[in-house]
Amino acid sequence: MHQTASKHQRDFSLDKRILLLCAIAVVIGAISTVAAYVLLNSIHFFTNLFFFQTFSFEDRSPANHTLGAWVIALPVIGGLIAGLIARYGSEKVRGHGIPEAIEAILFRKSQMSPKVAVLKPLTSGIVIGSGGPFGAEGPIIMTGGAIGSLIAQNFSISAAERKTLLVAGATAGMTAVFGTPVAAVLLAVELLLFEWRPRSLLPVILACAVAAFCRPLLLDSGPLFPLHTAPVGMAAFAICIVAGLLSGMLSASMSLALYRVEDWFGKLPVHWMWWPAIGGLVVGIGGYFQPRALGVGYDVISDLLNNHIALSVALSLLLVKAVIWVVALGSGTSGGVLAPLLMLGAGLGAVIAYFFPGSDPTLWPLVCMAAVLAGVLGAPLTAAIFALGLTGDFNALLPLLLATGVSYGFTVLLMKRSIMTEKIARRGLHIYREYSVDPQERAFVSEVMTKDAVSIAAHLTLHEAAQQYFGSEQKHRSFPVVDTHGTLLGMLERDNLLHHIALHGGDQQLAAILDTGHASLALPTETCQVVGRRMAIQHAERLPVVADKESRRLLGIISRSDLLKPAHTVFHEEHVRERLFRSS
Repeated sequence: MHQTASKHQRDFSLDKRILLLCAIAVVIGAISTVAAYVLLNSIHFFTNLFFFQTFSFEDRSPANHTLGAWVIALPVIGGLIAGLIARYGSEKVRGHGIPEAIEAILFRKSQMSPKVAVLKPLTSGIVIGSGGPFGAEGPIIMTGGAIGSLIAQNFSISAAERKTLLVAGATAGMTAVFGTPVAAVLLAVELLLFEWRPRSLLPVILACAVAAFCRPLLLDSGPLFPLHTAPVGMAAFAICIVAGLLSGMLSASMSLALYRVEDWFGKLPVHWMWWPAIGGLVVGIGGYFQPRALGVGYDVISDLLNNHIALSVALSLLLVKAVIWVVALGSGTSGGVLAPLLMLGAGLGAVIAYFFPGSDPTLWPLVCMAAVLAGVLGAPLTAAIFALGLTGDFNALLPLLLATGVSYGFTVLLMKRSIMTEKIARRGLHIYREYSVDPQERAFVSEVMTKDAVSIAAHLTLHEAAQQYFGSEQKHRSFPVVDTHGTLLGMLERDNLLHHIALHGGDQQLAAILDTGHASLALPTETCQVVGRRMAIQHAERLPVVADKESRRLLGIISRSDLLKPAHTVFHEEHVRERLFRSS
């Protein structure tokens, strides 16, 4: 049956408030870029202070220190300071930032405190500057998100709109650090927004674009790890699958190991404030034997991508990096996960390149780098485009897409949660990361309503209506009241009727007690979602369906049970298996 569309029906729900959100997002994008600049320079400052005892913002690797065994003490000191800040400043600075941002989005109405905006980058700068094996992306996502939330809290906007601006700040910060605006937008879609709507997508795009344009003014422009691999042939197809599977295995093992370590720290008979210092001791010991495992490690990632590290050195480096990263992050200190995962993935790719010498040796570190990220984050598109943005290597796009997809599929089948959601689930909060078009948005009222609805004639008295329609055998608490022409006058509620009879008697006609001007109703061209929300707001169990608001001709009734019918259709589509073509 042809369905005439309502004037309110369109592909996307959008109004003029999007202009306000976009304007605020532009400001957030610029401020988040400044925050990224401050965070990166704080890491440089504390690296120079801890490892070289100088006041400088020069970008220096902690591996070049001359402290000898004293280097073991530096991550302990950094961890101790981080623990003190977390205990007496804000506990929200603990962890790598993304789960905390997700929790704020889904369970705390996207509200963040000014303390987080200040203390998160400070704590992360101290931890990473003292040798913590982390990246800046998690802290900047948390910091940028806090900036977006704080700015949003100065405007009269909804929690959903505030979420959009929080994510805009988080992804703009990521764009400023890595120069990957498209990947940052995809991260928002796959991990942070939990929806795909113009209301949320447009401000995020604007914020990331502003951050990308502002980045060269404060930070280096161009790809972080420029790379150019040779075009791939059909022989690379099988290697991509192997790389994806191995990356998925590494992703799953790292995720499981992290929470095993976190459980171990939880059993220690000391306050959690001391845990980062204990984790820092492991970091210091590992850094003493393998100095290049300390800090962010962008130089190591670059060397791995360009095949500048011997296999034996790479294996020892990556083993130390994996151990100290898992222990440090499990201790609850502050730091990001992306840079360590990029290093671990690139190291796995270096090993694969050793066993497949016929292919470009620089391709597989890049592919595995993205595939490990896809498995850990549960975000394959983000990982593939992120690797592409970091290197500018478009020849690798197809291998990146295939390997990230295989890794993502492996980890989704094997694990119930990812690093991003397991911590939140352990707090008793459930996150479901799949989303699709609401089946109630696809179904019209006319398709699910009860057409032969029982109605009450308006000329009846209150007593007559009570006896005929609200006796012991009637199952409904309300009925539509119509005049002789079938025009809806209103809904008659059992409780209101009995209350009026008790106060004034039952000799009046029904038309005298109905509030015909404010009766809530539904139209056949409205979607079930729109009407369902209306019923929820008004606490209504049933609404009358009329042909139009002018004539108010009664067509039927829609009830709460009717709104479940689209869900039954979805169940049939998902679970009823049919073979439509059969052999004769």
